[in-house]
Amino acid sequence: MSVISHATAYLVDLPVEVPRTDAVQAFLKQETIFVEIETADGGHGRGYAYTIGTGGTAVLAMLTDYLLPRLLGQDAARPEAIWRDLHGATRATTVGAITSLALAAVDTAVWDWRARAAGLPLWRLAGGAKDRIPLYDTEMGWLHLSPDELVEGARSAQHSGMTGVKVKIGKPSLADDVDRLTAVRSALGPSFDIMVDANQSMTLAEAVRRSRALAHLDLFWLEEPLPADDIAGHERLARATAIPIAVGESMYSAGQFAEYLTRGAATIVQADVARVGGITPWLKIAHLAEAHNVAICPHFLMELHVSLCAAVPNSRYLEHIPQLRAITRSGIEVADGHALAPAQPGLGIDWDLDAIDNLRTT
Repeated sequence: MSVISHATAYLVDLPVEVPRTDAVQAFLKQETIFVEIETADGGHGRGYAYTIGTGGTAVLAMLTDYLLPRLLGQDAARPEAIWRDLHGATRATTVGAITSLALAAVDTAVWDWRARAAGLPLWRLAGGAKDRIPLYDTEMGWLHLSPDELVEGARSAQHSGMTGVKVKIGKPSLADDVDRLTAVRSALGPSFDIMVDANQSMTLAEAVRRSRALAHLDLFWLEEPLPADDIAGHERLARATAIPIAVGESMYSAGQFAEYLTRGAATIVQADVARVGGITPWLKIAHLAEAHNVAICPHFLMELHVSLCAAVPNSRYLEHIPQLRAITRSGIEVADGHALAPAQPGLGIDWDLDAIDNLRTT
């Protein structure tokens, strides 16, 4: 039977692999919240969510105190029913980051179980639209890096076969942002994709000003220029610039994406599977974007998002930021600048269980 008979949650802290800074914050560590489930027939699933340095124990408490007890006895073959039940039981704390991250840890475990039970990799079970996705690199585009370091990192990505890089912007001086991006564009040529990310640091007036100053660089997108809850501002900015506007990493429900898409405030969707509450809502957001003829390019979590990008037809890019190497035996498979969809049943992540046990904090 597929009835969930056991569920547990725990926390693993991972140090960042390189210093990561942007206009408003630094990535301090990855608090990785795991959920493991077992079913009465002996099946199992493992899912996870994350923070970039704070809140992990709050997510863990939401799981152990509220969600996991309610999960017991439910049918793991019915992810929609489970997600809806747990979401409804915690309605007083939704929409919010803590609840969404907790739901995601459960939901990814349920989908892992479901894919394993079916003997299929997640990307096939969830749609199977394609078997590879282009990569763009973020790891060498952080705000503290000099123009020469940005160019070196971008060239390395280009030589590896990647066709794009992301550069953080939001320096106190507009001239600094222009100089950094001009150096990358000059070094890599007109056909290489350059994405920029402001991490919600700007006012509408400043975003318009900087987008106009950067327009000649033919940027692939301008990411999170304004606070995520400023839908009206993003709508006005999208009308004021020819640079595509990318949003989504700081949004926590399908309804938020629906509002952005309906109002034309987003031309690239960056739904993060952990922050929106798991695979179940992520797929809804991806198909919602497809219905609006908008591409999805998810934020972070490349080890899981590679499967989701392969599942849907409107995925355009996968973000390259390695962060699980301390607790996995192998990384994503890459060929000619593309991440290949995993072949093994389940989420497709090759967990190193001994390393996970050694790094557990709970």
